[in-house]
Amino acid sequence: MPKIVIPSALKGFTGGHGEVNVEGATVGAALDAFVERFPDMRKHLYDDSGRLRHFVNIYVNDADMRELQKTETPLNETDEVSIVPAIAGGVDTAADPLSGQPWLNNRLSSLPELNQEEKLRYSRHLIMPEVGVEGQRKLKAASVICIGTGGLGAPLALYLSAAGIGRIGLVDYDVVDFTNLHRQVIHFTGDVGKPKLQSAAEKIEQINPNVTLDLHETVLTSENAMDILRPYDIVIDGTDNFPTRYLVNDACVLLGKPNVYGSIFRFEGMASVFDARRGPCYRCMFPEPPPPGMVPSCAEGGVLGILPGLIGVVQATEAIKLILGIGDPLIGRLLWIDALKMRIRELKLAKDPDCPVCGVNPTIHELIDYQQFCGIPTHQEEGLGSEWEITPREVKARLDRGDRLQIIDVRNPEEWEISRIEGARLVPLPQLADRLGEIPRDVDLVLQCKSGVRSARALEQLRDAGYTRLKNLQGGILAWSDEVDPSVAKY
Repeated sequence: MPKIVIPSALKGFTGGHGEVNVEGATVGAALDAFVERFPDMRKHLYDDSGRLRHFVNIYVNDADMRELQKTETPLNETDEVSIVPAIAGGVDTAADPLSGQPWLNNRLSSLPELNQEEKLRYSRHLIMPEVGVEGQRKLKAASVICIGTGGLGAPLALYLSAAGIGRIGLVDYDVVDFTNLHRQVIHFTGDVGKPKLQSAAEKIEQINPNVTLDLHETVLTSENAMDILRPYDIVIDGTDNFPTRYLVNDACVLLGKPNVYGSIFRFEGMASVFDARRGPCYRCMFPEPPPPGMVPSCAEGGVLGILPGLIGVVQATEAIKLILGIGDPLIGRLLWIDALKMRIRELKLAKDPDCPVCGVNPTIHELIDYQQFCGIPTHQEEGLGSEWEITPREVKARLDRGDRLQIIDVRNPEEWEISRIEGARLVPLPQLADRLGEIPRDVDLVLQCKSGVRSARALEQLRDAGYTRLKNLQGGILAWSDEVDPSVAKY
C-alpha cells in the first residue's frame, strides 16, 4: 500500500505516527483514506470548500503533485506521499550563480588581496582547487546578511565569519534568554540579558577580526527592508515567523538577490535557495501562509538543539557555493532533513507562472503589509478584550476565597511535566474539541497555557461551543511564576 509521510508539526493529529500505509490508487484516494482514519487532519489539509490548502504541498516520492496529475496522480504500492506544510522548473546550475550580481562584475578585476595572516588562516581553503586564492578573494569581497542571530543565525554567523566572508550584516532586536542557550551556540551563559547583536558581534570578532560587521538592531519591516538588504550580495533567512519570511522573499525578488532559506521544527528541517531569476521563490512553494495558530512555533512545539546547526550549516554552505560559483546550488530543490531517522530527502520545486511576485504577470511590485497578509491582528485588534482576561493575582485571590473555579491547562503533556499550576486540569488544545464532555459548564473556567496565546484560542473555541463562564489567564504559566508562585518552573 502507498505510504503517507507525516511531518513532525502534524504528528499530534495522527497519534504520533510519522508514517502510515493507506489504500488508494491515486493521491486523492490515498488522502481521503488518510483523513478518514485521522479526522483531525482534515482541517489541516483542506479548506471549508474541500480544496487542498495553499500552505500544504503534497509530494509523490520527490515530485510535487502539482507538476504531475495533482490529486489524480496514480500511485503504486511502493510510492511515498509526503505532506510538506509551511513551517514558517529547471535551473541552469552550470552558470556562475552570481554572474548577474553587480559586485562580482565590478570587482572581478580588482578583488581584495590576501595578507600573510589571511593566507595562513585560510590555507586549507587555498589548497583546494575549487576555492584557491582567487576564490578566497571572492569570499573576502562578498557581503552576506543574516536575518536573525538565533537558532539558524548562530551557526550561520560563526561559519561564515570563520570562512572569511568580508562583510556580514546581522539583523536582530532580541536579547539573549536562558531558553536560547541549548541551540543558539553563538550565545553563552554569561550573555543572558545582552542584546543578541552585541553577543554575536563579540564572538565573531574573536573568530575572525578581518570581518566587517554591520549590526542592524531593528525589526525588519516593509518600510526598512529594501534599504537594509540592498547593499548585500546574498540574503540568508534565519527567521522564525511567517510575516518576516514572506517579507524577506518578496524583497529578495524585487531586489534580484538570492534568498538562502531554512526552517526548523522539533526533529525536522528544510533548506533551499530561492532565486527568482533562475528558479522558484518561497511564494511558489507556499502561495499563502497558514492561519495564525495552525502551525505551532518552536516555542510551543520545541526543537532539538542540534537541528539548527544541521540546517544552518547547509545554508552557510549554499551561500559560499553561490559566492564561489561552484557546485549545484539548491535552486529548484528542497532539502528535507529528518534528524530522528537521520534521513535526508530532496524534493523538486517548480517555478509557479502565476506567482504574484515572480510569475509571468506579477501583481506585487512593492512590499506589502505582511502582518495583514499572514492574518496577524494589528495592535488595536489583538487580544480577546479585557472582559475575557484575568490576571494571575486575580485568579490566586479567587482561589484563596474558595470560589468555584477550574483552571484548564491547554499545553502539551510534555510541558505539563515541566511545571503546572496546582489544581489545574490538563486538556491539550489539539484534544479540546473531543473532550468537551470533561469540561464543566457550571463553574468559572480559566484557560491557561505557557504565555496566553494558545489559551486565547482555546477560549474562542469553547465560546463557540456555547461556554460563557470563561477567562484567559494573562501571560500564562510564565506570568503565574513571576507574579504568584516562583516555585513553578519557567521554560
